[in-house]
Amino acid sequence: MALILEDDGTPYPITVDVVIVGGGAAGLVTALAAANRGLGVLVIERDAIPRGSTSLSAGLIPAPGTRYQRALGIQDSADVFAADILRKAHGEPQPDQVNLLASTIGPAVEWLGEKHGLPFSVIDNFSYPGHSAMRMHGLPTRSGAELMDRLCAAVETAGIDILTSSIVDTLVRRGGLVTGVVVSRGDGARERIGCLSLVLACNGFGGNPDLIRRHIPEIAGARYFGHPGNRGDAVLWGDRLGAATRHLSGYQGHGSVAQPHGILITWATITEGGFQVNTTGRRFANEARGYSEAAAAVIAEPGALAWTIFDERVAEIAAQFEDFRSARSHNAIVTAATIDELAERTRLPLEPVRESFASVSEAKTQAATDIFGRNWAGVPQLAAPFSAVRVTGALFHTQGGLSVDANARVLAKDGSAFPNLYSVGGAACGVSGSKASGYLSGNGLLTAVGYGYIAGRSVTA
Repeated sequence: MALILEDDGTPYPITVDVVIVGGGAAGLVTALAAANRGLGVLVIERDAIPRGSTSLSAGLIPAPGTRYQRALGIQDSADVFAADILRKAHGEPQPDQVNLLASTIGPAVEWLGEKHGLPFSVIDNFSYPGHSAMRMHGLPTRSGAELMDRLCAAVETAGIDILTSSIVDTLVRRGGLVTGVVVSRGDGARERIGCLSLVLACNGFGGNPDLIRRHIPEIAGARYFGHPGNRGDAVLWGDRLGAATRHLSGYQGHGSVAQPHGILITWATITEGGFQVNTTGRRFANEARGYSEAAAAVIAEPGALAWTIFDERVAEIAAQFEDFRSARSHNAIVTAATIDELAERTRLPLEPVRESFASVSEAKTQAATDIFGRNWAGVPQLAAPFSAVRVTGALFHTQGGLSVDANARVLAKDGSAFPNLYSVGGAACGVSGSKASGYLSGNGLLTAVGYGYIAGRSVTA
């Protein structure tokens, strides 16, 4: 509903220092950081158990200059990371916003590890497109579900209250101040809760088809692989409050979601030497550009389908991710001893599949750049046995949102900051620019954890 009411002076039954709308990674990190400063915090979450879009991801957080990197001898810095972000996003994001997040995320990850016991480690056996250093930090299962489980445990240990099965549908304001919210409970009851500061951590608008058609028509109708509760409430509230927005056409897609299983297949299947063919057995794009822009490319193919092809060596790298292991257990991965058998098992035309294998192999041998623009220099050859998985393209989450300042406070259209309204994660404008091609791997959790850490340390009572 995303309604706005004027405060008529009626006292609230309860008032807390900080109300956070949304219990995903962004909301929980904000809650932990604010509670660490002694503030009273209430998280309001629509689900019975906080999961959010984070639980659907690999749970990887890009962070430079961390002790986890130093332990592996990885050289990295916030300046290098910021340059990678800006390069991938075609220079569109505001440099001061990029520099802020790039310099904040390392300390935030170390704080989560040291104070709250999250056992991070760096993925050091393959690189993500666009990153000039190995800086992806993940938990043992390499899954967003584990990240959410551990954040929930940390919130519980910290004694932070989470109101679950509850939806904030109305903000209450007095002038430029947000004074409270109206909550619809799972039992149908409605409740008014006052706050001294409000943090919007309710992600973007991927689950709102009308907003997708309006702002991102190229991905309209694609499978949505995010949380259905991401209805764009933050953007809608912001519009009614006179808040500024930026890059609403930006989004993160993914060109490798197992079909029909709906399981994310890691892009390591591509970066480590794999490739994609359409249902005619032919390649159709430069897979190395990144998984976000690959979404629209796959969707444009017949039936919005493709096959990702790789080998056992690549499969073993991919198997560190729980999603890939799940895909195996659900028989989404097809294996074969020969190229001909792979074509037979996938029901792809044999000759085009042979030609695709041959052209890729030749490009690797010659260290050449192919007709799609993919440079194969230094990329290992595939060897039998071979594997393939049928995939489709999907929308994961939007990257545009409310404009915020260096404290994560929402900005009005005139550039002034709302005094007690904050936006974090997908509710805020990210650092991917206005196109899917601007998304650098991990940008979603970068803004979730980075802005959450900033907001929790900045929010006032």
